[in-house]
Amino acid sequence: MSEPEIMSRQTQKRLDEAAVLRTLNAFAVDVITIPSVEDLFWYVAQNVVGRLNFVDCVIYRADDVGASLTQVAALGAKNPYDRSILNPLRIDFGQGVTGQVAQSGKPVIVGDLLKQQNYIPDMSPARSEICVPLLIKGRVVGVIDSEHPDPDAFGQAELDILTTVAAMTGAKLELLAEAERSHQRYRDLAASHVQLSQETASRKALEAKLFAARKLEAIGRLTGRFAHDFNNLLTVISGNLDFLAADTRRPDAQASLKDAQSAAGRGAQLIRDMLAFSQRTRLSPELADLNEIVTNVCTHAKPLFPADITLTQDLADHIGVINVDIKETENALRNLLSNAREAMPNGGHLRIATEMLRHNFTDNQDLVAPLMPGLYVCVSVQDDGAGIPDASLHQIFDPFYTSKPVGRGAGLGLSMVLGFMQQSGGSVSVLSKLHQGSRFRLYFPAIIAPDGIETNDLLTIDQ
Repeated sequence: MSEPEIMSRQTQKRLDEAAVLRTLNAFAVDVITIPSVEDLFWYVAQNVVGRLNFVDCVIYRADDVGASLTQVAALGAKNPYDRSILNPLRIDFGQGVTGQVAQSGKPVIVGDLLKQQNYIPDMSPARSEICVPLLIKGRVVGVIDSEHPDPDAFGQAELDILTTVAAMTGAKLELLAEAERSHQRYRDLAASHVQLSQETASRKALEAKLFAARKLEAIGRLTGRFAHDFNNLLTVISGNLDFLAADTRRPDAQASLKDAQSAAGRGAQLIRDMLAFSQRTRLSPELADLNEIVTNVCTHAKPLFPADITLTQDLADHIGVINVDIKETENALRNLLSNAREAMPNGGHLRIATEMLRHNFTDNQDLVAPLMPGLYVCVSVQDDGAGIPDASLHQIFDPFYTSKPVGRGAGLGLSMVLGFMQQSGGSVSVLSKLHQGSRFRLYFPAIIAPDGIETNDLLTIDQ
């Protein structure tokens, strides 16, 4: 083999490795926002395995007792359109190649299926097959299977790739299962609370808010732990991309690597948002004027708005001084402005205003998290866009809740805003009417009133 041919093969190998890393990195970022097991299986089959040069893929899901497998997602001949599967097979554990993998919990590569007596043909006979189990704490919950019309089509490289995909899928399945158990415990507790509660209406309302706060606190702890572990994974991926970039000089390879590194950067931002929601961000508070923060954010945001959206400011002349992390406050405002812009695809009016008000206990009903009485400096962001349906209004601050397609948003924007506000001793309120628009208001404790008199430190009620 000539030296140019050797260099060409080496270059192609590096490009293939970069493509694999880019696909796995995109999966690592998107998997955080995938909301259900069904969405996860179809995403893995079509958006992960399908982009890793596998011509065929079928994902099986095990029943609750671990006795049989059912085809639940596919790529190739089994999947003619959308999320449909032609003649979905049900296979018992121990039956065929797939059933044996489910029974043993170990991956298998079959080089020639003509020599495999227990092979179960599906759409069309294949010659080689690779099968990897999906595991949660050592228990088989499914199988990823791929076939090929040629013999010996799979080797150690394909096995390593599918094993990595299966491990990431299994981790997400475990997280979804834990979230479902947490929600079920919450539903059971809520049902018991409704049955046993014999107290006054105000006490019931307070207990319901405390209940919701405990649920968010539990999810926050889970989110913080997951963010820490996932950050380690992104660090490994980013390190490998940097190492590969140092050894790749072709422009097309560099473009692929830049895409993958950009995806790793988006993943790191998601981790930062998750830590903000779980109130584990390290804040650097300092005395600040909210009007100056708002003016700075609007100055940088205006050029990004389309011409059919008008942005106006209505800033109070005299407001108190607040003690906040300026950078995180700007991030929170940018989140609200971005949501308002997306709520007005056909244009509209966006108003941002500041004011100072005195808060009382009776005003807590309008807040997501209650506040102690006292002086607060507020900023409101109001649009006349699509509005939020009443059925969804109580969910918008839940982590990972989003109305956008997978990959278009993590569902952490508003939960991150709420987490930051609570960590800063403040809170959030929202008013919205369908087809009329929404108004979000952030409450910051006033440290120094306009007349220069220092106020008491105001903290949110211990939840």
